[in-house]
Amino acid sequence: MYFRQFAIALLVLWVLWIFFWPSPALAQATKYYPPPLSYSHAQLTGKDFSGQTLRSAEFANANLQYTDFSQAEAQGAIFSGSLMTEANLHGGDFTNAMLDLTDFTGSDFSDAVFLSALFLGSTFADVDITGADFTDAILDGAQVKQLCAIATGVNSKTGVATRDSLYCP
Repeated sequence: MYFRQFAIALLVLWVLWIFFWPSPALAQATKYYPPPLSYSHAQLTGKDFSGQTLRSAEFANANLQYTDFSQAEAQGAIFSGSLMTEANLHGGDFTNAMLDLTDFTGSDFSDAVFLSALFLGSTFADVDITGADFTDAILDGAQVKQLCAIATGVNSKTGVATRDSLYCP
């Protein structure tokens, strides 16, 4: 009787040890892939994120007016529902970023990369998109028409013309 209880207890401890013992592989993974930065709902007006690595960072519903993201590495970052009026995104990499429902009025998109980025429901009044690459970005028809009217230049990193990346007629 006691042997059976002891054996079960030993089995439970062994299972717990296997599943909850710190793994060297996990330590290596967190060393190279830190958890994403979260700035959701933050007031970040005028902050300088230029040249920073912001992969998978979260800026959802944040106030990012006048914020500088020039030359930032923001692949996979989330900006959904944010206010980004007069923001500087010049030369940044926003590949696979979620930029939907965001107000970009007066922002600088020049020479930025937006490969496969999501822009549905965003506002683009008075933006500079010279040399921006929107290849495979998700935009609605009205946004494409608006951006095609002002599209010029070639992206210095990808070599793709802005008009071509938007599939302008």
